[in-house]
Amino acid sequence: MRWDAQALMPQPAETAGTGPSPALLPLAGLVRSVTTPEFAGITFHEVTAKSVLNKVVAGSRMPFEWTVNPYRGCSHACVYCFARKSHTYLDFDAGLDFDSQVVVKVNAAEVLRKELAKPSWGRHQVALGTNTDPYQRAEGRYKLMPGIISALADSGTPLSILTKGTLLARDIPLLKRAAAQVPVGVGISLAMTDEALSEAVEPGTPGPRARLKLISRLRDAGLPCGVMAMPILPWLSDSDDALDALFGSLAAAGATGVTAGALYLKPGTREWFMQWIAANHPELAGRYRRLYGTGSYASKEYRAWLAGRIRHFKERHGFSGSHGFSHRDLEDDPRGEEAQYPAGSLPPAGGSGAASRQAGNTQSAAEGQRQQPTLF
Repeated sequence: MRWDAQALMPQPAETAGTGPSPALLPLAGLVRSVTTPEFAGITFHEVTAKSVLNKVVAGSRMPFEWTVNPYRGCSHACVYCFARKSHTYLDFDAGLDFDSQVVVKVNAAEVLRKELAKPSWGRHQVALGTNTDPYQRAEGRYKLMPGIISALADSGTPLSILTKGTLLARDIPLLKRAAAQVPVGVGISLAMTDEALSEAVEPGTPGPRARLKLISRLRDAGLPCGVMAMPILPWLSDSDDALDALFGSLAAAGATGVTAGALYLKPGTREWFMQWIAANHPELAGRYRRLYGTGSYASKEYRAWLAGRIRHFKERHGFSGSHGFSHRDLEDDPRGEEAQYPAGSLPPAGGSGAASRQAGNTQSAAEGQRQQPTLF
């Protein structure tokens, strides 16, 4: 691909004494580091990868065994992003660097095709978008996803995509062809309909209205579309009005299923989010500290309350019983909540590969208490 008005970044030694280094290099396989006026404040580090198929760690509760992440770091800049800590493995920080230092595996499609051609490949499901968003803005220039989708479909490998990026619409015709070859799941991340709040906490993403339109486009194309309504933000997006608007909008857009759950603050994310709360909502800073204590999860009492409200609004808008309610049994070990994916977002087990609209089944769900606890 070709950048307009590009600038190659100097190595750290060349910038000594001139301010912060643009990156802590070297990165494995680094080809070049690029800035461009189109992406002000962002540096793209183009690397050649030796492998792009990632095996999910043993013991994980994720409903898939393999992932592909063509990008590391994400210009969506979501203050709550759970993947921030992963940037420290590259000697970047989990805060501003995660938002502005984006690693691009420029040969991802070619390497993936070679890996899928190996006789040992078992055609297990491959999940895309599990760490950073494969349809963040840079994908419009690098165009890595069409080659990745084609490689997976051509090899007979089921695939799923999770994204906030409306650039996915570009690949709807390709996804329809892929769904005729292999089982395909599509998921959209959308946890609020408040445009102003979205702009504040996920400033690099398309807004809620744009993502709702994408859900409808996917469904009109005959593709499934589950929604990850996560994270629900305590005292910011967990009111009855906010949840009613969210689930009503998702139902109107035709979502095949919804998973919802509270904000998750793992190390790396916690520090960045708490800094944001202190700066933007100082009145909530102490309440968040009490709600989360020293851990990554909101208190079990809060999660139980939120579970009841979500069950209520899912039932109101026709999602009751749809697969994937993240707090359905409120385990003492809440890690199980992370593994819940909504209907449509994963390839159907034993599916023929033809995409079809999925209707949620029904089951009774107890309505939660109507008033939020005041203990937090």
